[in-house]
Amino acid sequence: MTQNFLALPPSLYADTAVPPVATPALDADRNVSVAIIGGGFAGLSTVLHLAEQRTDAIVLEAQEPGWGASGNNGGQLNPGLKLDPDAVEATFGADLGRRMIAFAYDTPDFTFEFIRRLGIACEARQNGTLRAAYHESRAAAVETTAQQCIGRAMPVAVLDRNALRKATGTDRYICAMFDPRGGDVQPLSYARGLARAALARGAAIHGQTPAMSLRREGGRWRIETPLAVVRAEKVLIATNGFTGDLWPGLSRTIVPLFSSIAATEPLPEEIAQQVMPTRSVLYESGHITVYYRLDASNRLLMGGRGPMHWISDPSDVTYLMRYALKLWPALKGIKWTHGWNSRLAMTADHYPHVHEPAAGVLVYLGCNGRGVALASAMGQQLARRLIGGEKTGIDMPITGIKPIRFHALWPLAVRSAVLYGRIRDRLGL
Repeated sequence: MTQNFLALPPSLYADTAVPPVATPALDADRNVSVAIIGGGFAGLSTVLHLAEQRTDAIVLEAQEPGWGASGNNGGQLNPGLKLDPDAVEATFGADLGRRMIAFAYDTPDFTFEFIRRLGIACEARQNGTLRAAYHESRAAAVETTAQQCIGRAMPVAVLDRNALRKATGTDRYICAMFDPRGGDVQPLSYARGLARAALARGAAIHGQTPAMSLRREGGRWRIETPLAVVRAEKVLIATNGFTGDLWPGLSRTIVPLFSSIAATEPLPEEIAQQVMPTRSVLYESGHITVYYRLDASNRLLMGGRGPMHWISDPSDVTYLMRYALKLWPALKGIKWTHGWNSRLAMTADHYPHVHEPAAGVLVYLGCNGRGVALASAMGQQLARRLIGGEKTGIDMPITGIKPIRFHALWPLAVRSAVLYGRIRDRLGL
């Protein structure tokens, strides 16, 4: 079988990240305790935590660490889950629900401390997250979330229009929930830093090594790669938006959506002071999310839904540039230098999914746009489960694989949902 190994998608991150660490293709058979399929944040964090526990582990990555959404996302570390705390507890009960909430809202703190402990150079800044609303209906939802968080003694605050104008430099928003635990990183530098730290602790990471098949063989799991075979006691599948047919039915449990980003040249200081002067990151509360931040070099990065195919130029997402000019007219004449995207995984219930479809096989996927902090913290939890086995609890539910009905229709459904969502956002519904 011929394999196609691809260069990193053209992006601002690819142009500015720290150099990659060497992760050559696996060319000799290996026997290990744990094999991890997928070299994104979840796989890299898990292998690092396993290595720190002196567990023999290997990462098999089809391209290179951080090649997918991990190294190409908005760079935001946002607390929490998609659903409000009350809804989480109502669905999963008081015990697990409360643990899920505490875990998910703590993931930025975990990740920033993780970065500091490992000494990763990735422009990490903990300047907070703003979840902002520009319609009354969404403002009510933001306030509801905030009150549920405040009731659980979280350090969040509701900002009114005047406070938001000072924080963002635009009068677009009615209110926002501010959570000081959030922030941002250069995600490709972070992924490469995780890989470097894991290797330094004895882990093995091999790029250009796709897992072509997975089957049980003599009490161990056999993974075929193009040049070698890996035999492992346990396996973690952490392929997220690039999940294929390695495990039956798994690819039909997620919808692989493209999320796009456009970036400007470094803004002149006088303009940068008008755009997100507090340097918090922001994502909008709406049916179709737009998110943005100013990076450490004062470039504006605007993200949101775009074409459901690969892009390589800001002209492919002109609506993001038009929207930025609407928010900050001072951007007129500023050059947009990069436009790119990658695939992330959305789940039907908007929760991350952890599965154990067979003895010794663990699956994690479906970050739903919160992967930087969430997947980083999940690495610790997944490593604990892989070491301790089925009796070891984690702070996320472990569920069965349930393929989405009519999954083959997802490209048409996504286009329709995006159009419908944009109409509802414009009408304030």
